[in-house]
Amino acid sequence: MHQLSDPELLELYKQHRAGQDKYAYFLMAIVASAIAFTVNKTTGLKVTCTDIPLGLSVFFWGGSFYFGCKYIDWCQTATFSNFNLLQLKKGVHPQQPQHTQEVEAAITAVTSALESNSSNAGKYSGLQFKFAIGGALMFLIWHSINVYLFTIAI
Repeated sequence: MHQLSDPELLELYKQHRAGQDKYAYFLMAIVASAIAFTVNKTTGLKVTCTDIPLGLSVFFWGGSFYFGCKYIDWCQTATFSNFNLLQLKKGVHPQQPQHTQEVEAAITAVTSALESNSSNAGKYSGLQFKFAIGGALMFLIWHSINVYLFTIAI
């Protein structure tokens, strides 16, 4: 991680992180809007069995929003772990160990935590996307059912 002192690498890292965050917030905005749209369009309507896919779409979109929040939380945790790791490596951590073996043990522990935090962030990012798509598919199924029912009713 000490290679991030290179200004070009640091800038690339910042751009990558900013892009990931924007994507997560973008998906969260989409699914929140989809939920609001669904609530608005169904207010006052009688619920039938054919609305099960619509309920599932709201469930999936809610899950996507939740997983997006978890992704952002784990990214923040990973960033803090990375900050601690860099402090340990530079010897400026507020609780910097004094002995070389303790420093190496601390670096190993924080590196392990960083890897775990990054892995969790990746897991939640994937779930956020999958649940957003699942919600969209359920909504399209619901819409197709209603178009079909309306067509045969004519």
